[in-house]
Amino acid sequence: MSTAVASPVAQDSRKQEPLRVMVVDDSVVIRGLISRWIEAEPDMIVAASLRTGLDAVKQVERANPDVVVLDIEMPELDGISALPQLLAKKRNLIVIMASTLTRRNAEISFKALSLGAADYIPKPESTREIAAADIFKHDLIQKIRHLAAKRRRPATAAAPPLVPREQEPLAKATPATSRPPPTLRAFSANVPRVLLIGSSTGGPQALMALVGGIGPVIDRCPVLITQHMPPTFTTILAEHLARAAGRPAHEGVDQETVKQGHIYLAPGGRHMRVVRKGADAVIVLDDGPAVNFCKPAVDPLFTSAIDVWQGGALAVILTGMGSDGMRGGRQIVAAGGNVIAQDEASSVVWGMPGAAVQDGICAAVLPLQQIAPKLVRLFAGDRL
Repeated sequence: MSTAVASPVAQDSRKQEPLRVMVVDDSVVIRGLISRWIEAEPDMIVAASLRTGLDAVKQVERANPDVVVLDIEMPELDGISALPQLLAKKRNLIVIMASTLTRRNAEISFKALSLGAADYIPKPESTREIAAADIFKHDLIQKIRHLAAKRRRPATAAAPPLVPREQEPLAKATPATSRPPPTLRAFSANVPRVLLIGSSTGGPQALMALVGGIGPVIDRCPVLITQHMPPTFTTILAEHLARAAGRPAHEGVDQETVKQGHIYLAPGGRHMRVVRKGADAVIVLDDGPAVNFCKPAVDPLFTSAIDVWQGGALAVILTGMGSDGMRGGRQIVAAGGNVIAQDEASSVVWGMPGAAVQDGICAAVLPLQQIAPKLVRLFAGDRL
């Protein structure tokens, strides 16, 4: 009797079962809307649609979701109270906090990140706005898909940091995935005079860790950051960055002069660029259309910095979805500057840094904890 052997296609289909998503919101209209969006995706199903955090805690084991979209304000048990209970009941559960754009909810969302939430998403104020919010729908579906993809990926040995060929042959590095190792550029001989940072999904946590270790860089040069984030959230993020860095940090102000010793964060809903005015670099805020589905976007900051600092721009691309920052980074390199990307293993989502790496514009690809020491050395004049 012959033994049936599953085909590779069948084996792959078993690996790629639909993502199970639990939707928790006290608004029946919002629950229904989000549930319909999820069910319309070929790789997702609604595992449960629930009204309160208490319902979610009671049913999480039975529903067995991969991802929970968790509202903050609900009766019986709110989202921030339900979060640790959900994570205690299911290991590796991905929780995306959903909240309207109030300062209180933004603060709670930041607290949720520190308690183990994978990400947050801002909700439009009314159900009518949500129904018409294509960007909200796009962002929610992409966050669910990309955050779940990393959790589902089989664990592999972490790859060592990637460095230029002149320092260590890439053949010695064992990549974390089956991708061929990328080609890295040698660091430019130009001394960096400004630090530019772009980040998205997972960015707030990464930025907090990074700025705490680059005090000598901030003291020497200005630091300009674009994090994909809405208004109010960027205000609070700037406050958190100031505490983490022990240096002044605030949202960029239109026509403000850029100074060393300061961190400038692109305000939510506006692109931040820099221009040269006399001997000074000045911030210009732009209310134009979204770039790479984002506003603020990283590319406008990166490309504008070239006219001000030429080859003295050093860009860091941290965790995030999409490819924002890659095109701007390419122009920075062409002008004589440098780009460093966060590595895949330490990124929440390896979209933005991965795009830069695959484009061949990076001089180093490093775990998050190694980026700050590297920056300190580079801004002190070390070219290795």
